[in-house]
Amino acid sequence: MTTIPKREDLEQLEIDLLLEAVYRQYGFDFREYAPASLRRRVWRRVHAEGLTTVSALQDKLLHDPACMERLLLDLSINVTSMFRDPSFYVAFRNKVVPALHTYPFTRIWVAGCSTGEEVYSLAILLQEEKLYDRTRIYATDINDVVLQQARRGIFPLDRMQEYTDNYMRAGGQRSFSEYYTALYGNVVFRRALTDNVVFSQHNLVTDASFNQFNVIFCRNVLIYFNNELQDRVQKLFLNSMETFGILGLGKKETIKYTTIADSYEVIDAEERIYRRVR
Repeated sequence: MTTIPKREDLEQLEIDLLLEAVYRQYGFDFREYAPASLRRRVWRRVHAEGLTTVSALQDKLLHDPACMERLLLDLSINVTSMFRDPSFYVAFRNKVVPALHTYPFTRIWVAGCSTGEEVYSLAILLQEEKLYDRTRIYATDINDVVLQQARRGIFPLDRMQEYTDNYMRAGGQRSFSEYYTALYGNVVFRRALTDNVVFSQHNLVTDASFNQFNVIFCRNVLIYFNNELQDRVQKLFLNSMETFGILGLGKKETIKYTTIADSYEVIDAEERIYRRVR
């Protein structure tokens, strides 16, 4: 007698097959993302496409690359804001910037940069600290659609009050409005802020290291990965980091319990800022 699988087991099988199909057909590997968040995002796309099952979504995206693009937007983590967690930027100014002043040139990697709010925040901070002209920022994301948004530097005008408040709490030294021009319900940030920025597609799950960096930011991305994938990405960062380089993570992320924890010392435990020492 054939055993009928439980509904949740069948659903997990469908999701596993979907992720395998995405990886084989398009090269994007979401197989080790945190399952609860992944499930929500997959079902959101199922319903948005007017479908009723994950298997139907798999069939559609295999034959319709535009559907894959829409799913990629759902699976990519795009929740961000300028000067998010202002106290992080205060700590970075006070505890990291003095060391950067001793370097002839600084390479910074903003991994998982999404639509670019963190990149522009960092560029503003570096300009105010007179470091921008001898810094190169590499801003990467898995999703080329959000990278194009980041390159344009156009953000909603109605977010500017929140961003201004964050900027001031982050130790901003000027009027925030000096960095952008309002235009038809949006704002356009000064092009000079991206003169030293390289925007590029990069997959933290499958791509290798591409340079050696003095600073790596990957904030509020790793929380969406399972433990094994977090550890693998942390090894990627370690292999990409100069000795005495700085790693900045999100408030809910840590290097504790990873295999590379002993390679760092804590600069600021609360703000998740670490220095590579070995």
